[in-house]
Amino acid sequence: MSNSAPQVSVIKMYAAREEIYPREASGRYARLRWLCVWLTQLVFYGLPWLSWGGRQAVLFDLGARKFYIFGVVLWPQDFIYLAVLLIICAYALFLFTAVAGRVWCGFACPQTVYTEIFMWIERKIEGPRSARMRLDKQPWTVSKLARKTAKHSAWGAVALWTGFSFVGYFTPIKSLGMEVAGLSLGPWEAFWIVFYSIATYGNAGWMREQVCKYMCPYARFQSSMFDKDTLIITYDSERGEPRGARRKDDKAPALGDCIDCSMCVQVCPTGIDIRKGLQYECIGCAACVDACNSVMEKVDLPPGLIRYSTEHGMTNHWSLKQVRDRVLRPRVLVYSGLLAVIVIAFFSTLFMRTPLKMDVIRDRGAMGREVEDGIIENVYRLQIMNTAETPHRYRISVHGIDSIALASPDEVLMEGTGTRAVPVRVRVQHGKGKPGSNRIEFELKALDDERLKVEEKAVFFVPR
Repeated sequence: MSNSAPQVSVIKMYAAREEIYPREASGRYARLRWLCVWLTQLVFYGLPWLSWGGRQAVLFDLGARKFYIFGVVLWPQDFIYLAVLLIICAYALFLFTAVAGRVWCGFACPQTVYTEIFMWIERKIEGPRSARMRLDKQPWTVSKLARKTAKHSAWGAVALWTGFSFVGYFTPIKSLGMEVAGLSLGPWEAFWIVFYSIATYGNAGWMREQVCKYMCPYARFQSSMFDKDTLIITYDSERGEPRGARRKDDKAPALGDCIDCSMCVQVCPTGIDIRKGLQYECIGCAACVDACNSVMEKVDLPPGLIRYSTEHGMTNHWSLKQVRDRVLRPRVLVYSGLLAVIVIAFFSTLFMRTPLKMDVIRDRGAMGREVEDGIIENVYRLQIMNTAETPHRYRISVHGIDSIALASPDEVLMEGTGTRAVPVRVRVQHGKGKPGSNRIEFELKALDDERLKVEEKAVFFVPR
């Protein structure tokens, strides 16, 4: 009988992350990706500094409960527009995904954009892929410490500017800048600047592909929006296999076009091998397409071994024109139609809405009282909101019962983007109106613009 100890096997539920060193890719899609980086960051960093009518063009003033978007001012009552805007973004994402897969992830997602910026900084300070790999394997020296310090300092500067710019959408950015310069930031502004700076620094500098692979839910449900005519990054295995190395002038018929250089793997920001087929980690950035095309050019082989295509296109050996002809299929047309209807309805209602709101609140402490000569009087409070940025003088009128009239001033001056509670007294002659509740209607009309008016129903109470 053996006295040896039993063998213990350890099953790891989580594989330790292996550092990914993406090689820089150059080509058409790399240029397109950097164009998206420039456009998105010019908008994000520049928009808070634009002025519009003496104020910040885009400002979400949570304290005053006003959202300024160029010439439009939105209030909490306009929350429906935010809901519709989110629906538009969702349908647009469905449409883009049905047509071109994860094109949003690969070119315009903030995670991709800031990772590109941080990797560019990394390459400028630490060098290309091979130099970065050698640097990380070296023991700590003064030179290595200086390079790492410079890189992380640059990352921190970009992250801080990103956090500052983000908070500048909620606090006027010029006054925010003066507070930062004077070291007089409020606790909430300081908290959110630091919070978003750390989030940017951590996500784009350290976590990178882990955000796309493990944290982003889009990778998990994207397959429900794909079909066999969705454009995806594909490897032409019929043309590329069997893969193998060869000299430039070697035309061995036993080998496919893939020379097994692994360039497509080296440039991939998530570290996958696209030659194994479509994987959920693929963000559709097309870096592997640029890398493979550059290799094909060097070995005098036609490009397109890795390319944007569809499952039907690869199976049926369709040309690029045949693939494009399948773009306008029923699914895409339905998404496009719904998106067009919602967008048109959204902007129509947004720009045709009356920039004036009024709520009528009756004084329930005095349901209805008799004053001189048997006249019945009710008291109301008109909550008036001028959502336009220009001041207006309004006239208040009421109708619905014979002889009904105001017994208080009928004009009110409202400043731009202002609210006011206006108490009004409404009277009806004795014998007019039925005992109990009577339907009436208040009208508020601008004296300088007859089109600017609003009506609101109310109840006039006549004692029994």
